[in-house]
Amino acid sequence: MFSNRYVNTILLSRVLLQLGIWIRNFAILLYVMDVTNNDPTYVSLISVAEFGPIFLFALIGGTFADRWRPKRTMVGCDLLSAASVVIVLAALASGVWQAILLGTFVSASLSQFSQPSAMKIFKTQVPPERLPGVMALFQSMVGIFTVAGPALGTVVYQQYGIETALALTTILFLGSGLVLTRLPRDAASPGRPSSAGSIRQELAAGLKYVRSRRELTTLVAVFAVSGLAAGLTQPLMAFVPIDNLGLDKTFLQWLLMANGIAMLLGGAILMSVAKKFPPQLLLTFGLTLGALCTAGTGFSVSVGLTLALQACAGFGAPFIHASVQTLLMRYAEAGFVGRVSGVVSPVFSGMMVVGMGIAGPLKTATTLPTAFAAGGALFLVGAALLLPLLRAGRRPGAAAQA
Repeated sequence: MFSNRYVNTILLSRVLLQLGIWIRNFAILLYVMDVTNNDPTYVSLISVAEFGPIFLFALIGGTFADRWRPKRTMVGCDLLSAASVVIVLAALASGVWQAILLGTFVSASLSQFSQPSAMKIFKTQVPPERLPGVMALFQSMVGIFTVAGPALGTVVYQQYGIETALALTTILFLGSGLVLTRLPRDAASPGRPSSAGSIRQELAAGLKYVRSRRELTTLVAVFAVSGLAAGLTQPLMAFVPIDNLGLDKTFLQWLLMANGIAMLLGGAILMSVAKKFPPQLLLTFGLTLGALCTAGTGFSVSVGLTLALQACAGFGAPFIHASVQTLLMRYAEAGFVGRVSGVVSPVFSGMMVVGMGIAGPLKTATTLPTAFAAGGALFLVGAALLLPLLRAGRRPGAAAQA
């Protein structure tokens, strides 16, 4: 896997990108809180700037990823992201700190074009039997930065300030683009859409393609209920130490740390077993484990048990995300990988936002255990939706058909 030039090049690029993104995001968060005296409106706008592009540009970005050459697209996005940070630095020097929000929005938007391009390269350059291991590797990388990223961004900002944090982000983005130049020259793909087709036609073709494939519509449904489950429980985790454990809200950091460390372990285990089990089965395992741990967390009044449940939930997270990505690339043709990814990403994020919106009212109307039980039930629904894919995966030659 590491001997594959495409995999190790994109992995190194993503490490640099993740470093830059985490340093930028947390430095900006702390800076805005300092400048606005913890104004919740501006703090929430940061989240809008980071996640809004997923809704606005994921499908469009996936469509262009199918049209454009992937190496050129990724290098261009990294260079433009670096340029956007330089513009923000210039605006800060002029006293216009609000430009930080616009710069974050632009950079996050470019990610919606770069990410599907990487998936397209994996689809065409990584053997199908190695895709689960590659996805597990990248999910482990996400887990590492989920644990270390906030601390790293905080240290850089507190020690060196916002200007240095953004300058370092620029260097890391440029470094990512430079690393990607190691990729072989893009070759014209047989699945590449004709440039004569309009973007609107290709968007419609991508949506029609997803609707026409039962496997893809099933994965969209699974991601929808999983996103809703995650959204229901994520904002309510802050109440677990207070309501269930009788502790201060600061204990939440230990729950998150247990979850993140276990995520790393889960990713490592997944890399070793991904070739032995079908991704449908691994995804079902992750969803079922998520259901049990989510419901259990809502009812647990023991510190040790709650920590263990959060660790188990983190362990199962890579099985969910990596398996979904593997199945998406397995079921989608090369010419539609970008658009398929563009359909699924906003579904998960959108349903997660919906879940966050109803989490508070649900807790107020019922109880914390009830809200977590609802989240666990949704994960079980996702596992049940996978039953047709599990049965198909047991048929001889099923893997080859993808």
